[in-house]
Amino acid sequence: MRRMILAATLSSAVLVLAACSGGAEEAAEKPDMVEASDAAAEDTAAEASTVLDANTATAEQLAGAEGVTPELAEAIVAGQPYASVTDLNAKLVETLSDEEAANVLVNVFVPVNLNTGTEEEIRLIPGMTDKMVHEFEEYRPYADISVFDREIGKYVDEAEVARFRSYVTL
Repeated sequence: MRRMILAATLSSAVLVLAACSGGAEEAAEKPDMVEASDAAAEDTAAEASTVLDANTATAEQLAGAEGVTPELAEAIVAGQPYASVTDLNAKLVETLSDEEAANVLVNVFVPVNLNTGTEEEIRLIPGMTDKMVHEFEEYRPYADISVFDREIGKYVDEAEVARFRSYVTL
């Protein structure tokens, strides 16, 4: 009999605590919040993924990128594979000014390895500043991309981290 009374008392206490804590309401709200943040992350990833990899893009894909003529697209494809973005940039400046080449690199790029990329390669990432070059190099080696997100996220917002991520690899 004591066990039944103890069990009933414990059950009542658990129910009272659950009702007071709003656990059921919070549990119902969390999936919505997760879905909203997942949708925002997918939107950011979709925007960031518009950068074409110069090593794998076709002439047709490249010709659709801003600043890339069909002739330049053919020249880029003829030079594949590129060991680094500096090699791609050298190909671009054969026919374009430095400014025009920089504009093409916004949409067509060879990802820079975060752990082994040179300072010159990092500087070719669109929007890169001296401070950010230093920060990219300071946190080497990166164990995984989440370390990059966390460390670079100290200096720029989430959208900028996502944009940088479209130009780098591990």
